[in-house]
Amino acid sequence: MLELHCHTTCSDGTLTPTELVEAAIDSGLSALAITDHDTLAGWDEARSAAAGTGLEIVPGLELSTTEKGRSLHILGFYPTPALLQPTLDRLQADRHHRATAMAEKLAAMGYPITLPHLPSNSAPGRPHIARALVAAGHCVSVEKAFKKWLKDGGLAYVSYNSLSVEQGIAVLREAGAVPIWAHPFLFKAAPPADLLPKLIEAGLMGLEVYHPSHSPKQVQTLLGYCETYGLLVSGGSDYHGPYPNESPHSQPQLNRFKISADLLPPIKTAAAQLKTQLKTQ
Repeated sequence: MLELHCHTTCSDGTLTPTELVEAAIDSGLSALAITDHDTLAGWDEARSAAAGTGLEIVPGLELSTTEKGRSLHILGFYPTPALLQPTLDRLQADRHHRATAMAEKLAAMGYPITLPHLPSNSAPGRPHIARALVAAGHCVSVEKAFKKWLKDGGLAYVSYNSLSVEQGIAVLREAGAVPIWAHPFLFKAAPPADLLPKLIEAGLMGLEVYHPSHSPKQVQTLLGYCETYGLLVSGGSDYHGPYPNESPHSQPQLNRFKISADLLPPIKTAAAQLKTQLKTQ
């Protein structure tokens, strides 16, 4: 079984890469993708923690892009770090500026917070702000913090200067990474069926079919799209670790979908083919 969508403290997860690896082993996984937002910083620690355990670490990330003025995330698997890092450096710097701007907005409204110290190669996001609001006693839960202040268009929301979706897909492919649309039905600016032809023309290679936000009917719809367009199938729990101060019934679960490891070899093959194409260009 595998998980192809997980986050660590290098972006907005609550577990370190080592802790995530330990949780993955405990949950019976054979392969675990590290897909932090706009950073590759968790890879090395995860690989070290997994050495000798039999757990395969799948190198990846979740790249921030936009379409129709809304956030659209693209997962990228097996990128060549040196080819991707210049873009990530810019995105990470923007994320740090954005976090500071949101904290300043909150302070001006009478809700001062203390931002966690994060290294420059990390990717702070709204969950960090939400947890800081809870820690400061301004809110009882991360979910309520998002609803009151941090949702798109919220009182403390600050947009980020991300790539267009076409740019993001191109950047990933140029780095030898397989681009897969993360949680397509979470994108509300257009139905997946309307947007897919454009993304495929831009170089999209797969869909995240299995995701906590997708209903059984949506899963079947996405599987149909993959068959129709010849796209790769991916999936994961979008695991961010346990949430402090959240009720037990709302806690996410690792390996919740029991996804077959058979999904990984086609993605590996596609990544190898991309890298071969890059060498011959």
